[in-house]
Amino acid sequence: MPKSATSSKTTPRGSVQPVRIGFKPLTDCAPLLVARELELFSRHGVQVDLSCEVGWATIREKLLYGQLDAAHAIAGLALAMRLGLSSPPCRVVAPFVFNLHGNAITLSRDLWNCGVRDASTLRKLIRSSPTRRFTFSTVSRYSSHYFLLRQWLASGGIDVDREVRIVVLPPTQIVGNLKAGLIDGGCVGEPYNSAAVASGLGWIAATSEQLAPNHPEKVLLTTEDFVHKHPAQVSGVVAALREACAFCDAWENREEVARILMRSGFFHNSSEEILKRSLCGPLDLGSGRSADASSFHIFRRRDANEPTGERGRWLLEQFVIHGLITPAERAEAARALADCWTSSLLPLPEAAAAKSTRKPNKRQEKTHA
Repeated sequence: MPKSATSSKTTPRGSVQPVRIGFKPLTDCAPLLVARELELFSRHGVQVDLSCEVGWATIREKLLYGQLDAAHAIAGLALAMRLGLSSPPCRVVAPFVFNLHGNAITLSRDLWNCGVRDASTLRKLIRSSPTRRFTFSTVSRYSSHYFLLRQWLASGGIDVDREVRIVVLPPTQIVGNLKAGLIDGGCVGEPYNSAAVASGLGWIAATSEQLAPNHPEKVLLTTEDFVHKHPAQVSGVVAALREACAFCDAWENREEVARILMRSGFFHNSSEEILKRSLCGPLDLGSGRSADASSFHIFRRRDANEPTGERGRWLLEQFVIHGLITPAERAEAARALADCWTSSLLPLPEAAAAKSTRKPNKRQEKTHA
């Protein structure tokens, strides 16, 4: 059973309630679990209840109806909820980025055995199999997974809208659907690519680091209303997460991060060794090759925690490129993004701000070079 998801055993006095934060059991939720394990939330004067959720749609609905105060969420959910795509509009904000990268495209072993090695050879197989509809999975139409999967397929000359089918599945269901032959592959976060490789069901064709260097992956998503009513609590959460991200990004801490994830009890279908593949490397691609994992997850380097304008523009462009909004809606979407993709609503305590601007030491910089 997972250990208690409350960051502290003490109960806050008065009417102060713990901040309820939803998350998915993915490797990039590590800063949340590390912050709890190292009691960083308590150090910054805030209590947190972590809630493991089924999927991104569940997180969206619980944020929308106030059952969660904040969430570890796909970056695209910020813009989608602001615009009211697939849900009533909600004035959410993303003041903090958990990480850059963290996903991969994994294809079935059957495709490998049929000669597929990249998107171009996949196109040849698709066009030589007219009676078969190839199916690939993503975790949400508003996620980087969806954008990167479509980008990768199109890079091989595949007509994504006509020649393949893309379905939405929670990350935890990817391996089971590969095993059942219900999908031919998909784009998902760790540890589910590595789990597919370890089980002999799949192989990694590309990583998100290769496809979109420095793209924002997960954010802390909350609402304007919650920030305005509970600024001290939100500031405390962000300050704790900044410390946790710095811890997770230090190479010498990565094995401990994997152990913390396993001790949490939320990764019962995984193992410490599988978690270490993308955190510590080498990343086994399942094709007889491995890849360096030093930048597969970036939690702090490259100002990863900042919702910068450049990252926001990338997100907006993906919504246009992949047909989630029309070019005519770009201006409205840009205004919505400017309102939600920002840390300006959140004046951090001086101590937290100082930590966020501290440069990495020479040893850490050298280790990650």
